[in-house]
Amino acid sequence: MKRILPGLLFVTLLSLSGCQLIGDIFKAGVWSGILLVVVVVGIIIFIIAKVFGGSK
Repeated sequence: MKRILPGLLFVTLLSLSGCQLIGDIFKAGVWSGILLVVVVVGIIIFIIAKVFGGSK
């Protein structure tokens, strides 16, 4: 139980800070959030294309 409690606390703090980050993004504006999502999705697609597509 002593090992589980710090881990649970750490996960809870990470999830709360994640929610706070999303809240701050929407405070900055919806377009900022949309732009951030598009950039992140583009980076993920680029990485997947490099890993599975390779250079032909």
